[in-house]
Amino acid sequence: MKEHMPLSNQMKDRSRALRNNMTRQESKLWYEFLKFYRPHFRRQYIIGQFIADFYCPKAKLIIELDGSQHYSDFGLKYDQWRTKKLEIQNNCVLRYTNWDLVKYFDSVCDQIDYITIERLKELGHEDLVPKEI
Repeated sequence: MKEHMPLSNQMKDRSRALRNNMTRQESKLWYEFLKFYRPHFRRQYIIGQFIADFYCPKAKLIIELDGSQHYSDFGLKYDQWRTKKLEIQNNCVLRYTNWDLVKYFDSVCDQIDYITIERLKELGHEDLVPKEI
């Protein structure tokens, strides 16, 4: 049986603050694509000791948008470690740079859609996959 650790008030406050102060790229991805996507994505969602930028619980899909702080040696190593920790829990982690969102927004959305559908199928949620018209 899974043990659920109570969320600390500090994590809840941090998550709420991040939702209320999204970056320009997070805001664009949320309001122009993910907000209305089905199945639902959540913003700044707490998963264990981490806060994911966006998370789809049904697909166990995490989307991370990386700004310049992620490109230092420490930032890159931390992100690799964090990704491994999240993948151990059967999550799939997609990482995009802010530049990806600026330059290739439609392609990023297409990739998120494709991977979400594939994850739903993998996890036995075929009933949530949109039907082709």
